[in-house]
Amino acid sequence: MATASVGFKSREEHRKQQELEEARKAGLAPAEMDEDGKEINPHIPQYMSSAPWYLNADKPSLKHQRKWKVDPNYTKSWYDRGAKTFQADKYRKGACENCGAMTHKTKLCTERPRKIGAKWTNKNIAPDENIETFDLDYDGKRDRWNGYDTAKYAEVIKRYEARDEARRNFLKEQQLKKLEKKRNKKVDEEESSDADEEEEEDALKHDEAKADESKQMDFSKVEKRVRTTGGGSTGTVRNLRIREDTAKYLLNLDVNSACYDPKTRSMREDPLPNADPNEKFYAVTTLVEGDNQYRMSREALEFKNLNIHALQLSEKGQEEVIMQAAPSQAELLFKKYKEAKEKLKKQIQETIMEKYGNAAASVEEIPKELLFGQSEREVEYDRCGRVIKGMELSVPKSKYEEDVYINNHTSVWGSWWKDQQWGYKCCQQTIKNSYCTGVAGIEAAEEAADLMRTNIERHAAASNDRSGPVEEKRFVTWGSDTPEDLVLDREKLAEALKKEDERKKEEKDERKRKYNVQWNDQITPEEMEAYRMKRIHEDDPMKNLLH
Repeated sequence: MATASVGFKSREEHRKQQELEEARKAGLAPAEMDEDGKEINPHIPQYMSSAPWYLNADKPSLKHQRKWKVDPNYTKSWYDRGAKTFQADKYRKGACENCGAMTHKTKLCTERPRKIGAKWTNKNIAPDENIETFDLDYDGKRDRWNGYDTAKYAEVIKRYEARDEARRNFLKEQQLKKLEKKRNKKVDEEESSDADEEEEEDALKHDEAKADESKQMDFSKVEKRVRTTGGGSTGTVRNLRIREDTAKYLLNLDVNSACYDPKTRSMREDPLPNADPNEKFYAVTTLVEGDNQYRMSREALEFKNLNIHALQLSEKGQEEVIMQAAPSQAELLFKKYKEAKEKLKKQIQETIMEKYGNAAASVEEIPKELLFGQSEREVEYDRCGRVIKGMELSVPKSKYEEDVYINNHTSVWGSWWKDQQWGYKCCQQTIKNSYCTGVAGIEAAEEAADLMRTNIERHAAASNDRSGPVEEKRFVTWGSDTPEDLVLDREKLAEALKKEDERKKEEKDERKRKYNVQWNDQITPEEMEAYRMKRIHEDDPMKNLLH
């Protein structure tokens, strides 16, 4: 409420004034009028509505809030440049002797000095200029753009556009000349070089859109002005958000949901906290826990602890560490602090264990049956075995399909074990994708095994009848084109294995390699067998544990 500068008021008058102001704000009483008969908004604060004491305001008014120091003669108009008023037919007394105008003297004449002035020729009398005077304020006198005609800037734009157009035409002419020169030239090269020339021709075929890259539309860029010390330059800011994605603040339109800060583009909490995490398409993004998870995890948490440690050092007066000025020093001190803390913790633990002993080490291990078998869960059943009270323990399920029989089998794979091999119990086959033969297959396998056993016994009896000791022979196991009767010498094979070990040691340590190497192309069967025995297969699961 606008009030005048009045004197002291009694308590009763002050109370009535307060009640009147409250009634005006509630709309129960008419608003206060100012000197001009206009209504004053009752919600205007008192420090704005009350006039200063030195204005001696008798009536309520808001004139003190308006700009009352205004010069009525002030104008924003400017000089009419080049305007002419009157042109005389003959020379007048007191006019310029050079051009004949009355508005300036001969010394101030801006026209080219004539051979014979207008004073003596009375010809080509220049018209008088329009002389104007303006009362400018402090800012108007120092405004360097005062009087500037903005329509003239269109000429500047037109001049730059003409220059760009001429540049594009020049580039196009140069490219056409290069293409014409390329086509007229006879090409006598091989087919391999033809492909390279075609690429060069494609690179030269720039149309007008490619020549003028500045006018290409790129919707993945956002052009904006970037302030610099030189006055500003146009920079490109990449827009990393896909336009098809739903914005964070549109996931939940409830006003009481997670707060979204538009200035920092961050949402501190989950906008849909009650929804199923499996149904959220953003389950792997930061919106599950909000943007606060970045501040309380990973490197952000380490950086926070580093800042706290630097502040604590400064407060305790141990070392003056400024995180922003010397980050490497602060990080080194924090690392030493963590090492000392861990060392002290370990030392305290060892001291306590030496004094009181380690009770956990003396206790025998609890059997797994007792550890996982007992629980406090109570389940009550009826006579039929149905659960009356509590919850029955569910049987753990496997991630693999259970009781699925394939290829006419009546048991699953792995239900039978023999000779270090898994198989099917129904047909006793060890091939996983085999077709079930049932009892007939088992009988056939037993007959085949009996026949094999009989043949082995007959062969052993025949070999025993031969006279003389039997010399054990080692047959070669490498290659496919070797004769079947090739036998390896054990002594030569042992010597070849030693040489192969020495050769591999030399390959590992290049410092033991000799300068004069004698190469032998003749490879014996024993050396080939030693190389095969020492070679490491890529599919061998134990290859990393050999050396």
